[in-house]
Amino acid sequence: MGLTKEGFKRKTYEDLLNSITAKAKEKFGQDINVSEKTIFGILFRIMAWFLSLLWQDVEHTYHSSYRKTAEGVQLDMLLPFAGITRRLEEYAYGFIEVSGEPETVVPAGFLVSTNTDIIFLTLEEAVIGSDRKALIQVVAEEPGVKGNVPAGAINQIINPTLGISAVTNPEGTIGGQDKETDQEARDRADLSVEGLGSGTTAAVRTELLKTPGVRSAKVIENYSDQVDQFGTPPRSIQAFILGGEDEDIAYAIHKKKAAGIQPYGATYVTIKDDSGFDREIGFTKAEVVDVYMQVDIKVDSSFPSDGIEQVKTSIIKYVGGIDSDSEFYSGLNMGDSVIESRIVARAFMIDGVQDVSVLLSAGGGEYSESNIPIEMQQVAQTRAEFIEVIPHV
Repeated sequence: MGLTKEGFKRKTYEDLLNSITAKAKEKFGQDINVSEKTIFGILFRIMAWFLSLLWQDVEHTYHSSYRKTAEGVQLDMLLPFAGITRRLEEYAYGFIEVSGEPETVVPAGFLVSTNTDIIFLTLEEAVIGSDRKALIQVVAEEPGVKGNVPAGAINQIINPTLGISAVTNPEGTIGGQDKETDQEARDRADLSVEGLGSGTTAAVRTELLKTPGVRSAKVIENYSDQVDQFGTPPRSIQAFILGGEDEDIAYAIHKKKAAGIQPYGATYVTIKDDSGFDREIGFTKAEVVDVYMQVDIKVDSSFPSDGIEQVKTSIIKYVGGIDSDSEFYSGLNMGDSVIESRIVARAFMIDGVQDVSVLLSAGGGEYSESNIPIEMQQVAQTRAEFIEVIPHV
């Protein structure tokens, strides 16, 4: 049988064909002709083929029972045992500034877009004021991180309306996220199991990571009698968080923190506790360090036609950030420094790369071969446009 004390071992097509052939010779005699062009040979091969498919299904059923190996819907059914559910797609949102003639009505559902055809629509009707402008909330037409666009990116009017002359977004849109992959869900489930219970920094961090929009979180505690290096007062905690809504973050911290412990931070949000009393919950939003880099690579004839994009994607998966196709990768955690040698190793993962040299810059300033140190309250991020790949033969 396939199930042993070492686990499940699936029988392959060849295993099954050999077993059927051996059994046939046992029953009909050793001189039976089972070559692939005989009647028996054809029948045995058809049987072995369909039985191999059945064995594959049995193997998948076996692995779908475990969080480490389950996939898709089967994994979704196991995640609640770790106290989480898969994060689904979210729509990006923000505000646009519409310019035009005073008293012009901007209807709800008014369509605008970026130069790359990322479409947004207004959520409410608005009237352009005497200053010839109107500020209106918009939401992306499709979910995903591609809807998170920078300030000024929304500049196209899809359905022109008399009296409306221009549109822009004063600030970048936020909130868009892709559906969580199987591996991302497994990793978050592992963290969730580590942080079961309440009153510990691990429990607070786990609750924060369950919060919609939170991409990374770290929680420190100061149990000394002096203020620590991050400004955390004695006998208190401080959470450093990337992403998420302030009120959601505050409720998550309050839910899991120990009684009598002050949550400190640069941002404070007032919420009501279970008794109806106001509580000030502090936390600190992570500072994003934009990582720019120049990657000089020597390649041979096996370097693929899209090799430059592959190099960028491989590096972004390590550092974290947004790829050229708007795919977001989590990458490094808060406080993790950017190591130059690991970027070199990522570039070598692409076929045809023979030699690599990397120059790094924090914020696009001076470039050097040195690592970029990241503080506790910081997180490194990069984008495809921040990476210059220079191939040489």
